[in-house]
Amino acid sequence: MHPSEVLFQGNRQPLLLPACDHYAGSEKLMRKSIALQQELGPLFDITLDCEDGASAGNEEAHARLVVELLNSDDNRFNRIGARVHDIASPYFAQDVEIICAAAKRLAYIVIPKVNGIDELARAIKLINTHAGKAGRKDLPVHVLIETHGALHDVYAIAALPQVQCLSFGIMDFVSSHYGAIPGAAMRTPGQFTHPLVVRAKLDIAAACHAHGKVPSHNVTTEIKDTAVAANDAQRAAAEFGYTRMWSIHPNQIKPIIKTFTPRLSEVSEAAAILHEAAAVQWGPISQNGRLHDRASYRYYWTVLQRAKLAGLSLPESVAPLFNGLSTDQPQEAN
Repeated sequence: MHPSEVLFQGNRQPLLLPACDHYAGSEKLMRKSIALQQELGPLFDITLDCEDGASAGNEEAHARLVVELLNSDDNRFNRIGARVHDIASPYFAQDVEIICAAAKRLAYIVIPKVNGIDELARAIKLINTHAGKAGRKDLPVHVLIETHGALHDVYAIAALPQVQCLSFGIMDFVSSHYGAIPGAAMRTPGQFTHPLVVRAKLDIAAACHAHGKVPSHNVTTEIKDTAVAANDAQRAAAEFGYTRMWSIHPNQIKPIIKTFTPRLSEVSEAAAILHEAAAVQWGPISQNGRLHDRASYRYYWTVLQRAKLAGLSLPESVAPLFNGLSTDQPQEAN
């Protein structure tokens, strides 16, 4: 039996996305990012930014540039999304209408500064209207959690079927406290120690895992020293349960991917356990003096899925478990 049939038994399997979400807002950086994705493969996503990362004053032309890039042959893997203006912006509806014309090639659409579940539901309704005209049903939606209202409704937001990923917008979140949270909490080490920021990060991660969605960690603003991004990624994964992280500079992409990718020793251990488990029809086994059953098998299956998504070569012993699975698109852990 395939792991998806026996380990989850009809329950929704957790969604998996590439570990790095790279944001680019200028035409130069957009094209550079796409060229890097062509070189490395679909190991990271690209979000073409129409909001804070883009210049102001040329909004319609910028949205049309996004569509041009989405529809180009350079979008080889269909792993490029777009962040539109926030719902209160006069450019939100324009962004959605223009960009959703390319919905068939659009990996996802990111909605920033959501103030709550009701506002998000209205935004998704508009997105579905325009994406439907382009022949795309249920376009994946990624949501930035960066307001008090969104954090309050975070479990309800994560529960929406069309929502695929929640990202923490740390700078807007800290700013929304008007000085009650110090600016140092926007970066390390404060971002991992200030109680209000820690609470927000944990609530987002918990909501995502409760509903099988992907929690995406906030940006690292230090772009010269890549070790800072790697350290932030390590803490986000190990201490806060995040499985994805933003990049705002091409130099951050590889360190983030590497940090979130399971170590080879973990992959070897997972492969050995699951190979033996499959041989006994997924019953309990004992390996190296430790008992394993379906509860631990789910963990090790996810380890292998994440490794494969990151481009690692898996041991031949577990190759039959991946028959029919593709790493070109985001997938549930099946």
